Amino acid sequence: MRRLLPAISLISAAAIGYEILLMRLLSIIQWHHFAYMIISLALLGYAASGACIAVFRQRLQARFEAAFAACALSFAAAMPVCFFAAQQVPFNALEIVWDPTQWAYLGALYLLFFVPFFFAASAIGLVFTCWPGRPGRVYFFDLLGAGTGAAFIIAVLFAVSPQMALYVLSGLPLVASLLVGAGGVLRRSAYIGAAVYLVLGMSASLLGWPALEVSDYKGLSQALQVVGARRVEEKSSPLGLLTLVASPAVPLHHAPGLSLGAAHTPPEQLAVFTDGDAISAISPADSDLADLGDLASSLPYRLLKHPTVLVLGAGGGDDVLLALHHDAAHVDAVELDRHMIQLAAGSFRSSSASVYADPRVDVHFGEARGYVSRTDARYDLIHIGLLDSFGASGAGVQSLHESYLYTVEGLARYMDSLASGGMLSITRWLKLPPRDSLKLFATAVDALDARGVEAPGRQLAMIRSWNTTTLLIRNGPFGAGDVEAIRDFARSRSFDTVYYPGMPAAEANRFNQLEQPYLHEAAVALLGDQRPAFIERYKYALEPATDDRPYFFHFFRWNSLAEILALRERGGAGLIEWGYLVLVATLVQAALVGAVIILLPLVSLERAWSPGIGVRMGAYFFVLGLAFLFVEIAFIQRFILFLSHPLYAVAVVLAGFLLFAGLGSAWSARLRLNPVLVAVPAIWGLSLVYLFGLPALFEQFIGLADTARVVLAIALIAPLAFFMGMPFPAGLSRLRDVAPGYIPWAWGINGYASVLSAVLATLLAIQVGFSGVLILALVLYAAAAALARGW
Repeated sequence: MRRLLPAISLISAAAIGYEILLMRLLSIIQWHHFAYMIISLALLGYAASGACIAVFRQRLQARFEAAFAACALSFAAAMPVCFFAAQQVPFNALEIVWDPTQWAYLGALYLLFFVPFFFAASAIGLVFTCWPGRPGRVYFFDLLGAGTGAAFIIAVLFAVSPQMALYVLSGLPLVASLLVGAGGVLRRSAYIGAAVYLVLGMSASLLGWPALEVSDYKGLSQALQVVGARRVEEKSSPLGLLTLVASPAVPLHHAPGLSLGAAHTPPEQLAVFTDGDAISAISPADSDLADLGDLASSLPYRLLKHPTVLVLGAGGGDDVLLALHHDAAHVDAVELDRHMIQLAAGSFRSSSASVYADPRVDVHFGEARGYVSRTDARYDLIHIGLLDSFGASGAGVQSLHESYLYTVEGLARYMDSLASGGMLSITRWLKLPPRDSLKLFATAVDALDARGVEAPGRQLAMIRSWNTTTLLIRNGPFGAGDVEAIRDFARSRSFDTVYYPGMPAAEANRFNQLEQPYLHEAAVALLGDQRPAFIERYKYALEPATDDRPYFFHFFRWNSLAEILALRERGGAGLIEWGYLVLVATLVQAALVGAVIILLPLVSLERAWSPGIGVRMGAYFFVLGLAFLFVEIAFIQRFILFLSHPLYAVAVVLAGFLLFAGLGSAWSARLRLNPVLVAVPAIWGLSLVYLFGLPALFEQFIGLADTARVVLAIALIAPLAFFMGMPFPAGLSRLRDVAPGYIPWAWGINGYASVLSAVLATLLAIQVGFSGVLILALVLYAAAAALARGW
């Protein structure tokens, strides 16, 4: 038992590390929202292992050490093998709407990624089944390892590439198999596996790790198809994989929003792609930059003289160059990833060619909302440029991406940092039918309403080019001179005015003509008394994003699906926000596959327990599986704002929940009272405090340094997680006394519920917000307490 407990921790650490690493890898290969599929896959493996153990329980108990070591060894091998096998599956998420075979490919990916988690969970489930006497202690080492693994993989990703991190993780279960492995063939297999592991590591260090197969529809793949294009440099961290691309034969000229009548050509540029997409151009600061005056995003500089500027999401530096070209007095450039600034500063031979070498520019590292919250400076202009790719925006791949940049609270916070008469400028890609631009306009109206502005329309202006829109929000009404300057700028560069105070309808839709002046009509409607009715009947979801529902890119409406599908053969497939549908498909597949491989085998087994036990305990473990993940997913999404990045939030929240839930499970064995009836009231009280107190707390401390925010996040999570760790081992202890044969059932049923809840929590958050998900979790915990009464 002494060697078994650390082996459990090693396997749990590898499993949670693999889960987080797959989120990172699939963000590069596909897109960010596949993270929810990975969580579901991990839990599906855990659930299926319970069914397998129940079916083969007697054989496995008789050969416990050999079975445990075999599962650990299989887990070590399956991690890299299944991932690189999945790279060969020709799945293309953008074709899923019109190509039925893509659903089969998605299912193949589901099963490939499921295999490693199945072996990991089987090893741990074996311990719960064959050593039922100390469930709290086993659960503690399980969660201790998982929490450590979440922190471990983030540290590894700072040091090595994602492919190398996959290799590092596979060594943990290999060590576990050596710790517990029995003699004979299995022991020799573990030694052979260790030898192969070392040889592969040395070979890859000399020859390089296999390249990641990035989706053909991502910007990086398309850029590398240009004649002569090549990767110049790559930098990797948990924040993203940055790829610097040069194209000497066919130079890059990236200028979104450039007037079709522009007289100047953009300079030759380098491109930086984040996770294979989201292009950021790097221009030499000493080149001819006359084209910058013909960008739609240069509008605010026609209204301001020598402004002090804050650029949020500075990237390669083009937005900073835009400010300097228009004689900005000073520029504060905020960028999350230090590697981006390093690439931009070192891309040209002369350091003076870097915009970040200009003495008027100060660089600040951090998340946009965090920087704005901690600075006391007041700016004439706050500029938010294009931070995502046109392809990703147009295809709806970001529909499940939490973005706190464009929420009502976010816009209100930026306006708090404007000087009197200052402006917030936001440029977005123009999607047709209009979506992003109108949702941003509606969000700006709500933000101004929240600040007590009686006539929001007097402080808003928007223009559009052929592929972008630029929204201005002024700290104070636009004057007659401002309006005339907007009209003159748009007219001289063939930009269309969408809205400005007092704009006549005849001035809309003059140059880059649409069938109707959709954007102007919508802007007028969003400022009128019929705004709720207009939003309700619009074909896409335009409800403003909030910090509780930060899904700015979610536009999907079920009542429009049939109409759009009817148009798919005439190009309508591109109108669907497919990311949302993939998540729905994940939920359906998880429910069906889980029922087949988890519940059906259990139903066929002989029941050796009293009548009523199965239904009552099954319901108990089912609601626990839903409730625990609902709270965990809601906290992950909520902490993205506070911790600046989705992967940081996943790692910190999982580490905090798992570590302290493990402590709670170990401590619950000492209670003389029913641990469930102690834990659930505490969970209710703490959750309600967090529900109402976290927003204000985040606003107060979001400006702290990274380390301080991580420590504070864990401190906030710890008490809630401590009590959430009690109900599961308490239920296992109850089963040990009344129906020990039901333990594999409990493991499987709890895992099946967790499979569903991982995806369902996100779908619910989109509809009812994180608060709604948390309240539903509390109802489920109350149901668990009711089922546990009388123990």
